[in-house]
Formats: sequence, C-alpha cells, structure tokens
Amino acid sequence: MSRLLHISASPRGDQSVSLAIADAFIEEYAATHPGVRIDRFDLWDGTLPEFGPPAVAAKMAVFAGASPSGDQVEPWAAAVRTFERFDAADRYLFSVPMWNAGVPYKLKQFIDVVSQPGMIFDVHPETGYRPLLRGKRAAVVYTSAVWGPGLSPAFGSDFQSTYFADWLRWAGITDIQEIRHHPTLTGDYELAGKQAAERARQVARTF
Repeated sequence: MSRLLHISASPRGDQSVSLAIADAFIEEYAATHPGVRIDRFDLWDGTLPEFGPPAVAAKMAVFAGASPSGDQVEPWAAAVRTFERFDAADRYLFSVPMWNAGVPYKLKQFIDVVSQPGMIFDVHPETGYRPLLRGKRAAVVYTSAVWGPGLSPAFGSDFQSTYFADWLRWAGITDIQEIRHHPTLTGDYELAGKQAAERARQVARTF
C-alpha cells in the first residue's frame, strides 16, 4: 500500500498559503488513490527532536564505527525514530514557505535530524556521498510573497527551492514535482492561489 507523508514547514495554520495548497493536493490525491495511507507531520507540533551536542556526538560515533553511549543514546534514538517515520513513506508532499530567501528553520532542523550516515547517505573517501533513499517521489509546494521569478535582486533571492531540491537529490529523491505560488507584491494574489491549487490537483492525480 502506498503511503504519502505530508511535511508542513509553516507555523501559520489556517492562515498558511502553502498549507492550503497542500490540502488541495491531499484532497485530490485521496480521491484518485483509493486506499492510500496519508500521514501528516507538522514540524511545529513539538515532536521534532532537537539535534544538539549529544546527538552530534552520537553521529560522530556512528561515523567512526562505534555505537552511541551515555547521554548520546536517547537523542540518537529520537533521530532514528524520526527517520523511520520519514522512510516509511514512498511519496512525499512538502509545503515550504520562503523565509528570508531560504526555508523555515524547522525544515532545516528536520533535514539535520534525518540526514544521518547509514540512513540518508553513506560516504566514501574517494567517490564521495552516495544517496540511500530509493523508489520515492516528492511533490513540493513553494510559496513566497515578495520574491518572484524575473524580479530584480531588490525583491530577494531564491535559496528556498535551490537548497531544498539539492537536498532531495542528495538524499536520492530525483522524481520531483514543483507547485509554486509567487504572486509578488503587485500580483493577483487570489488568482495565483487558484492557479497553484489547480496545479496541485493536477500533480496529485498522477502522483
């Protein structure tokens, strides 16, 4: 049975544009994929673990071929549980608003928690990184209110999609569909929202 994991990086709830577009995707996906399992992961719900000094020490122990010990054990176990929830899905939907030209810090935290050796990647001294995720697809909702394609640098830069798409590919997810909402300060906000929602439904039908 296929499983879709929706990872929401917006804290705005009912006011979130990226979440509204993602909801349109999920509604269409559920209607056109009977029996699919859908898991929603709100990165702001308090369940995303920290990745502080003990967790980093655990990661370095694993790199060295050892096992985490002492105060490293539980933070590492929390990271493993988060990865297992992520890895259990074969389809991903990410809703990603632009924050200061990049992604919300909670999404970066999620990436840092799950991007572990033996889970997301391994690395060889001569050939470099090797992605470990296989057979997965991703749809990503990118939203911004000021930056937009074709605008001058005075309206910001897009390190949002460039960074996140690079991480997906680095992890081994190369089948990626983008859904964008960039009305800019002078655009038709309502029309842009309708167009993005329709694009989300189109992607969902064949996802």
